[in-house]
Amino acid sequence: MQEKKPHIGRFIDPLSDFGFKFLFGSDPHKEMLIAFLNELFEGRKHITALTYNKNENNGPQFGFRKSIFDLTCTGRDGEQFIIEVQRIHQHYFKDRAIYYSSALIHDQGPKGETKWDYKLKAVYVIGLMDFSFPNSNPHSAIHRIHLVDEATGKIFYEKLGYVFVEIPKFNKTEEALETDLDRWLFVLKNMSNLEKIPVILNKRIFEKLFKIAEVSNLTKEDYMLYEKSLMAEWDEYAIIKSAEQRGELRGELKGELKGEQKGEQKKSREIVQNLLATNRFTNAEIANFASVTEGFVYEVQKSL
Repeated sequence: MQEKKPHIGRFIDPLSDFGFKFLFGSDPHKEMLIAFLNELFEGRKHITALTYNKNENNGPQFGFRKSIFDLTCTGRDGEQFIIEVQRIHQHYFKDRAIYYSSALIHDQGPKGETKWDYKLKAVYVIGLMDFSFPNSNPHSAIHRIHLVDEATGKIFYEKLGYVFVEIPKFNKTEEALETDLDRWLFVLKNMSNLEKIPVILNKRIFEKLFKIAEVSNLTKEDYMLYEKSLMAEWDEYAIIKSAEQRGELRGELKGELKGEQKGEQKKSREIVQNLLATNRFTNAEIANFASVTEGFVYEVQKSL
């Protein structure tokens, strides 16, 4: 039987792992990322230059799992940006963002020096989410988070910020686009389904972006990488959904869902068991998919 392949349109999907890094993650295309980030910060910060970093940071102790970022870069003033694309809902995505930022803050500490005044460079985390947070504001797709004084509402610390973009909530049509930020969000959500460049995007930066995103311009090697990236995402989504459905069905048939907390734990155990049975993922990856700790995965593994 011939293997089913994902549909590939005229333009690259910018939210795919390959697509985002191809369009925004290399020096020749740096202009795209700078333009997008400046619109996202809406004048609160103006970025004029970026340097791409190696997307890997050591954990807090020997043997600790490293934190891997989709994209990290450093601005002219030393400020660091983490851009993370998440297609599938993850319960602890906020925790992950905090952990990522903490890793970059920790790494700013001097190595081998006895004196340090603790002056830090700014760290910003941008989460591009193809899902929405539970109970978040239904009328806002963008959430800008800072440390604030509860009594006054004023920002307490300027050099740590988070921007979460819930892309499914952005529902503006071409005719309703007003700002360049609107245009960027429209592109991120809809580019892979478009057959031509909308007239409303007739600016040089978007024309350049769409030219780079033409699937027909990809080399044979890049096309294969793009196709493989889409297949991996679809397989991952299907495996997780199947694991969830089997877990729910078994729980219902056995009548073991007694109370919300117990039911959630049982569901998590079923998901972990099904993912372990595939022999395709590490314990760390399964913990990430099922929103549990690696210790929980290890305990389930031991019980099988």
